[in-house]
Amino acid sequence: MPRRCKWPDTVPFARLISCMAALVLAACATHRAFEATAPPPAVSFDRELVARGDRLASLGNCASCHTAADGKPYAGGFPVHTPFGTVYGTNITPDVETGIGKWSLAAFERAMREGIDREGHHLYPAFPYEHFTLVSNDDIAALYAFVMTREPVASRPPANTISVPRPLVAIWKSLYFEPGRFHADPAHDAQWNRGASLADGLAHCGACHTPHNTLGAEKKAERYAGGEVSGWHGPALDANSSSPIPWTEEALAQYLRNGVAPDHALAAGPMANVVRNLSHGDPKDIQAIAHYIASLDTRPASARAQQAQKVLAELPRPGIAKADARHTRGEQVYAAACAECHDRGRGVDGGALPMPLAIAITLPTPSNLVHIVRDGIVPREHEHGLWMPPFDAALTDEHIAELATYLRSMTDLPPWRDVPGDIRKLHTASR
Repeated sequence: MPRRCKWPDTVPFARLISCMAALVLAACATHRAFEATAPPPAVSFDRELVARGDRLASLGNCASCHTAADGKPYAGGFPVHTPFGTVYGTNITPDVETGIGKWSLAAFERAMREGIDREGHHLYPAFPYEHFTLVSNDDIAALYAFVMTREPVASRPPANTISVPRPLVAIWKSLYFEPGRFHADPAHDAQWNRGASLADGLAHCGACHTPHNTLGAEKKAERYAGGEVSGWHGPALDANSSSPIPWTEEALAQYLRNGVAPDHALAAGPMANVVRNLSHGDPKDIQAIAHYIASLDTRPASARAQQAQKVLAELPRPGIAKADARHTRGEQVYAAACAECHDRGRGVDGGALPMPLAIAITLPTPSNLVHIVRDGIVPREHEHGLWMPPFDAALTDEHIAELATYLRSMTDLPPWRDVPGDIRKLHTASR
């Protein structure tokens, strides 16, 4: 029970405000707890509902945040790094002691819609209930059926190491969280509305592709204008997109299904996991998301087509650059480490995307390019597909900075201000 605030008639204003804030915070810190229930028998759920929940969980990328490296599926423990500390994905298997085995559908729905757990505590917005609040009743029921039929795993994730006390989340919510439901836009067709409901809701695309303010809230007025996540830049998906070849609906659909599309770079970093999950989603839902995302780029179709034609027409002829003492050091690094693949183009065996088509060299920061050069794009064991080897053992930070500076010069954009400094920041963030 919080200490009550008492003051005389002439209480100092600052103390009055402090006491009032304490009372409001105490009132908002917790909500009604849902009574613990026994886990519903797996056989009590309709198979079709469970299968639908499986596909929806793939769209929501649930496994990525609720599965630790080398851990059991959905048993929690994956670290989500934020500017305020680390939040660990919870165990959402139906284990009674360490998972959500005691959760009713109503408790699960409240967590999704309001960001409040079964016991009434606020959840950190690393769990994207800002988006999940839009998910329909039917989709939430399907997701509940899916998680409640997983293998129960006794696993307690590490304690969060975040600097923000959980009760303060109530204040953050009062400022930025808008609970609600998705409402179809009559100006668009059913496919667009389905795509919007998924991209803005369960798939929470804006969590990575929208800029955030200093308190970690999405800047709603700049939705899909590009954001930062875990040291990577989520490119803009609207008319601010810097993709050398503008995205089309079909290219987006291929990319979301397979992680690659003609004239576009491979999915890397956090997006590689997103695609890995989306590949198990309903193809119709993925097509709907692509249909909606493509509509966010409001530039005239003719202008986008002309841009694509111009970029492709100006690509250098296939060939392999040779290191030359007259070249800059960045050019020399490119000739020695990159040209063998990237100068050939994807049309030949062993070829890779021509560098002028790579979005990583057009982004506001070099972070994505540095990650890709350093760590490569390597499929998981038993996965097939295009890949790029890591160069962390072959290239020093100085080499990577020089290479990044040279590759940026292939664009008509201003040079990055401090590539060596950006590389040092990435090293610090990864520790």
